[in-house]
Amino acid sequence: MIKELGDTIGSRVLESIGRTVGRAQERRPLPVDLLESDDAYLAVFDAPGAAKSDVQVRYDDGAIVVRIDRFREFYEGFEMQFPGRGLSLDGRVDLPPEATVDPTRATATVKSDGTLHVRLPKVDEAGAGSDEPESVSVDDGERGTGDATDTDGDASA
Repeated sequence: MIKELGDTIGSRVLESIGRTVGRAQERRPLPVDLLESDDAYLAVFDAPGAAKSDVQVRYDDGAIVVRIDRFREFYEGFEMQFPGRGLSLDGRVDLPPEATVDPTRATATVKSDGTLHVRLPKVDEAGAGSDEPESVSVDDGERGTGDATDTDGDASA
């Protein structure tokens, strides 16, 4: 009986810690790098465990905005002891104020290394796209090599 009580208390403590860790992860923005080339901006977000269907990307008022809603898998024969992974993750990166891009040609790819690459082509002032919110379709990156230099070939929208 005392062992059962100890097991129950231990399980509840672990569950509480797991929920706290998950909530903290959900409150922290996704880490992101913003890179610039002559013809585009590339935002690389950490997207651990995300599938194409989990990811929403949009361009809004000069920023790339990402939302990842992951779903916890169930494993037959196993019981959840420590639910520590955040399921809803958000990220945002503002482009430089002078950036002129075409969000209608943006691409987003979930890579096999657990990152999300969002590529926004630059345009000259005359061909500048709108700053209206624009959704970006997400590709799963299966066709590309997944290496850091492969930003064009497998990122079709």
